Amino acid sequence: MSTVYAYPTLVGKIDVAVRGATMDGKPLQLSLISQRDQVVALHQIGRDDWTEGVLDLEVSLPTDELDEGPWSGVSCVAVLTEGATNTRVVTRLERRRGAMYWRGEARVRRSTHAARVLLDVNVVGSHGGIDGRVIGRTDTPWVVDLLARTPTRRRDLEILEMDFRDGPQEWLRRFVDAPWLIDTSGDLPAILINTSFEGLRELLSGARGPLEKATAGMVAAQIAGEAWATMFHAALSDLEFDEDGTPHFPGGWRESVLRSMLPEVFPGLPLPEALAEAHSRRGDGRGWAEIQSRVHYAAGRRGQVPKNLTTNIRAVNRAQEGLRR
Repeated sequence: MSTVYAYPTLVGKIDVAVRGATMDGKPLQLSLISQRDQVVALHQIGRDDWTEGVLDLEVSLPTDELDEGPWSGVSCVAVLTEGATNTRVVTRLERRRGAMYWRGEARVRRSTHAARVLLDVNVVGSHGGIDGRVIGRTDTPWVVDLLARTPTRRRDLEILEMDFRDGPQEWLRRFVDAPWLIDTSGDLPAILINTSFEGLRELLSGARGPLEKATAGMVAAQIAGEAWATMFHAALSDLEFDEDGTPHFPGGWRESVLRSMLPEVFPGLPLPEALAEAHSRRGDGRGWAEIQSRVHYAAGRRGQVPKNLTTNIRAVNRAQEGLRR
């Protein structure tokens, strides 16, 4: 499969650990750093006037691959981004002599960020006489939450019940016949459930009996699959680019969606190459119809459409058999 990258990138995994953190020089409790969820809750009870948080980072790179690869002048940087403030802060990390890892600090300033910051690590090097090539990146960014007291991943999707016919949102009235809509225009994507659609809310929230429950599961799976597909296309329309046109993940929920689905849409490709391939195909139309099928398939799997459809078919068959007896 072709890619728009004209240089090789790392195949090995880049692991990032936050070994500690301080807030205005005072150590943060380790319980507020979750290595499993990759979240730092940079907030202390009764302390809202803090100025700067400092994260102590340790990064493990595929050292053998770097040493044997065709790159030179390799460096490792931590990148803090926040979509709400359009902020991007880059900090160089240092390789420990004789060690297999890189260390450094990432500084989160309260005056610069608003609520939720993403922490990525990029590996940059020279290839083909061109400096500044991004040759590797973390698969999943850390989340630095400035407002949370516990280090847990927050939901990146809202489910809202709205009356499309008589509700206060006038723009929804043109969609009165739609059972639901997927809205990606806000800070978080939202599934809007139309409460004026007869029987839908009751089915989703109060299904009784095997057949009703199977039907509700099928409808919920269809909604989820449609949401994944819509979010994928919305995220792909909002990429960031280097000066040479190389695309980068946009941050926030859009980045989470792309990082989740791209491995299924372009299996076998490293994430940066998969992102570039998706952007290239979408732009020039080359094989885009095939990619649409892959997106639909990946979204359906994430929404558990096959599983719920099988359950629904079995429930219908059992009900029919019961009627024939």
